Amino acid sequence: MRAVLQRVTQASCTVDGNITGEIGHGFLVLLGIEDIDTAEDLQWLANKIVGMRVFGDENGLMNKALCDIDGNILLISQFTLFAQTKKGNRPSFLRAAKPDKAIPMYEQMITTLENLTGKKVATGIFGADMKISLLNDGPVTIIMDTRDKDNH
Repeated sequence: MRAVLQRVTQASCTVDGNITGEIGHGFLVLLGIEDIDTAEDLQWLANKIVGMRVFGDENGLMNKALCDIDGNILLISQFTLFAQTKKGNRPSFLRAAKPDKAIPMYEQMITTLENLTGKKVATGIFGADMKISLLNDGPVTIIMDTRDKDNH
């Protein structure tokens, strides 16, 4: 599982001209799910997202987590995070989970993040042609991969 976290002052997702999710201060999270991902991977990543201390404290240092700033999450499913680009110029997405696995895991990530934050998670629509608008704050962008969880 891969996630790209972008610290934002605002972000929204639009599908067919309709806003499906929008937030103010918080994280835009682009989430890629792989066939080999497990419930353990999901829980580890959700805890990392919620606990990531990249929001400014009173001294301007990145020391606060999402809950410390009453922040929100906009979660967007993005299979292209598993693009393989080694050969040719057309990416391959063989590592990305198919919808029958990815949809339940995406939905579980929403539930897990809501349970951890105690807040509703804004979303896009799985598989839709989404238009994402954001104002990256910093900019601060963090890439996380559950394959790194065992590397100390």
